[in-house]
Amino acid sequence: MLKGFFHVPEPKNEPVLSYAPGSKEKKEVKSAIQALKSSVADIPMYIGSEQVRTGNKKPVRAPHDHQHILAYYHEGDESHVKQAIQAALGAKYAWENLSWEHRASIFLKAADLIAGPYRAKLNAATMLGQSKTIFQAEIDSACEIIDFLRFNVYFMSKIYQDQPISSPGVWNRIEYRPLEGFILAITPFNFTAIAGNLPTSAAMMGNTVVWKPAETQILAANLLMQVFQEAGLPDGVINLIYVDGPKMGEVAFKHPDFAGLHFTGSTQVFRHIWKTIGENIHLYKSFPRIVGETGGKDFVIAHKSADPKAVATALVRGAFEYQGQKCSAASRAYIPANLWEDVKKYMLADLKEMKMGSPEDFRNFITAVIDERAFNKITAYIEQAKKDKDWVEIIAGGNYDKSKGYFIEPTILLCRDNQYRTMTEEIFGPVLSVYVYQTELFEEALELVDMTSPYGLTGSIFAKDRYAIELASHKLRNAAGNFYINDKPTGAIVGQQPFGGARASGTNDKAGALQNLLRWVSPRAIKETFVPPTDYRYPFMEEE
Repeated sequence: MLKGFFHVPEPKNEPVLSYAPGSKEKKEVKSAIQALKSSVADIPMYIGSEQVRTGNKKPVRAPHDHQHILAYYHEGDESHVKQAIQAALGAKYAWENLSWEHRASIFLKAADLIAGPYRAKLNAATMLGQSKTIFQAEIDSACEIIDFLRFNVYFMSKIYQDQPISSPGVWNRIEYRPLEGFILAITPFNFTAIAGNLPTSAAMMGNTVVWKPAETQILAANLLMQVFQEAGLPDGVINLIYVDGPKMGEVAFKHPDFAGLHFTGSTQVFRHIWKTIGENIHLYKSFPRIVGETGGKDFVIAHKSADPKAVATALVRGAFEYQGQKCSAASRAYIPANLWEDVKKYMLADLKEMKMGSPEDFRNFITAVIDERAFNKITAYIEQAKKDKDWVEIIAGGNYDKSKGYFIEPTILLCRDNQYRTMTEEIFGPVLSVYVYQTELFEEALELVDMTSPYGLTGSIFAKDRYAIELASHKLRNAAGNFYINDKPTGAIVGQQPFGGARASGTNDKAGALQNLLRWVSPRAIKETFVPPTDYRYPFMEEE
């Protein structure tokens, strides 16, 4: 039981290691890569106290070398969803009644394990399984997940400390209860940190969770689960299953104890899930909490006063780091005519220097897209652009090859039509669409940015003119939940830039902030009167 008002360690963002030649961390991660490549892991599901192996084994392949099988995972079915829900519900009473400081200790220990003995292993798994360069892995599967765990513990303590005022003779207090039922976490392939944060943020607040990761992220997800277990997470608190989405939904979204969804993925899938939940709303004990971060068509707009070299650098980094497979990736750019030739020159010079290949070669800036389905979708846009010569011009890239890995060159499309499909549709790959606007029509260009896309996730303005920056900040206030001034629209840091957007980009519940954790509790207001009245009459009832 609670015997003090405890202060958790003040969180600080985990430093990003350099992986410079000869560094200790570079040697460790290269050794971890070789260890993962030299064996084929057998990955079970984790349901309650059991490691479940169904025998229905599916391969985990390296996207940059798709003939190389890194592991096999055991795929489940509807029966395993039911088992996972039962395990979560069975673990719920003990977990939600565990003193909060002990929950905090588990996740703080998990953060330290990742920062220390698991850092190289988790980075290596992310590099091989998701084709991330060491830098992209380090900022994701090391620093960001560490930050999520440490900062969320701190935010949890702040929530519990937030209490109402009391009047004389009364003590008011708020009890932050976990939700009544189980939470379903559905996580994406592109960030190991998101895969870890979605189940743990809900669990931290006393909830128990069924976690379904993307099939292409299972290698690192399995390692995260091992970290949580080593940190002391009790059985059944987080249950990791690999089940086809529709099969999982058929069970989970019809269960009366479904209490909430923590989701990152496509807008289309999220809308379908929301509709399904709505159709089943009469089945649930409580109205479920629905939290989702979905798609984006993220923009960069430059003013005539901007530095063209800064714009070019932001575009090549924002559009092509991790092959554009970020919800926040720069996907459409609006450049004034007076800057375009310089911006183009700098971008083409950078692309000429960029190397593409396996993430195991640390000199590479570009690696492979995640799988064949993504490869086919992205290259279909490029092929269509080649046909639509009246509307679009390929000024860089446009080539691709999937013979060994799913490699697509960084591609820049110059669009003459500001409503061309690559300016409006989410592609989720290394394709940047550029529209050049008349230099003096900046305000009209801002309106174009705001109305072109249904999304509202991230965006940036580049300018030296402070009036232009203020105008853009105001006119684009609904176009991006994360808005950047003179910076690329990617790279949000936990505790510094809480992440999330609205419109078709999700519920904007801000991962990496206190607001997100509040979604996983159901507050109970408690009023205690020390000396209750014993007479029903009030003073106003007395005679004059």
